[in-house]
Amino acid sequence: MPVAIITGASKGLGRAVGAALAESGWDLVLDARSAEVLEESARGLRTYGTRVEALAGDVTDAGHRADLVAAARRLGGLDLLVNNASALGAEPLVRLDELALDGLRAALETNVVAALGLVQEALPLLRESAGAVVDVSSDAAVEAYGTWGGYGASKAALDQLSAVLAEEEPGVRVWAVDPGDMRTDLYRAAVPVDDPSGRPLPEAVAPAFVRLLAERPASGRYTASALLSAGAL
Repeated sequence: MPVAIITGASKGLGRAVGAALAESGWDLVLDARSAEVLEESARGLRTYGTRVEALAGDVTDAGHRADLVAAARRLGGLDLLVNNASALGAEPLVRLDELALDGLRAALETNVVAALGLVQEALPLLRESAGAVVDVSSDAAVEAYGTWGGYGASKAALDQLSAVLAEEEPGVRVWAVDPGDMRTDLYRAAVPVDDPSGRPLPEAVAPAFVRLLAERPASGRYTASALLSAGAL
């Protein structure tokens, strides 16, 4: 069975991608900060008949990142790393002139530094398997939206890391994926006054990630909407 590590996997997009992969026969190593919610999600994913290791912790902790990769090694290796764990920097989002610098640092630490740290930890296994890295991006990385500056800057930095990693590691696929706005707790925390009912659920977006793995296009930046549309990549 192929093995994937998914961070931020207790709910939202991470949970949905985990379910889509489990249904396709993947074994999983799941990360999230809340042990109770994570274990509940893991129990649900085990019903697909796949092996699931659930490790609660914070991706900003180097020891926890090492534990995630060690768990994948115990399952037989690593074929996919999904850097999905994200921090907003402020909840709700605020204008740049109000953004606490500690909040920006927290977003950068989770969205960029920890993501790279996990890539560094996982690369030996990914090189062996000719595996893939998926860095979950955002349209805020490429568009200027009021109040999204800190979060968008962190995702823009993640996009650049993805692009450079693809140049440096030609044997590993590296995809930055913009899933688009979704009906998630993260979005509600970011913009609590907005009505998210018209936005897609993460379960409707997860098939885009499955298609990436099935077709393995060149490394690069992709949007879920394009991945889900008809036609070859």
